[in-house]
Amino acid sequence: MSAALLAFALASLLIELTPGPNMAYLAILAADRGRVAGLAAVAGVALGLAGLGLLAVLGLGTLVLEQPWLYQILRWTGVAYLLYLAWEAWRDSRKPIDAVDPNEGTRRFFLRGLITNLLNPKAALFYVTVMPGFLSTTTIREALLFGAVYVVVATLVHAVVVLLAGTVQPLLTVPARRRVMGAVFAILLVGVAGWVGYSTAM
Repeated sequence: MSAALLAFALASLLIELTPGPNMAYLAILAADRGRVAGLAAVAGVALGLAGLGLLAVLGLGTLVLEQPWLYQILRWTGVAYLLYLAWEAWRDSRKPIDAVDPNEGTRRFFLRGLITNLLNPKAALFYVTVMPGFLSTTTIREALLFGAVYVVVATLVHAVVVLLAGTVQPLLTVPARRRVMGAVFAILLVGVAGWVGYSTAM
């Protein structure tokens, strides 16, 4: 199983290095709000990935794929949530930096990372279409182990993305720059929402 696990870890790394909704959202968030906010969202995304993996192991992921209306609800709710985040990015960039929820802490960003990932149909599809091809047995224990490896790999990639993107955040504290970049971030998030809607069509 070790060879299969190593191959799965490598496949997970290659998949996570491919730009997707999680990576895009985390990079935009870190550039706008800084590394602390980004890392809080990374923790939320990790919990969301773990939760989706557990649901897939229990068979709920297959159920969603077998019921097109359930899948479409998940898909379009995720798209709508990304559009809401785009609107919020534009709105907050128009406020003075000290007036944008100064006491919100990291809980808000953790929850947003969690929700963004739970509503990400591509993550659910990974568990029910890609991961089974690497499993040598149908035991829950092995599936949970492989799922945990994927969560670890994805979390490490996301953390690196946040640390790199967070380096530009200090440059965006000037109000004029915040307004411009808020519009840019909003447009990027709208693009991510469109990409999710297009790429997850079944």
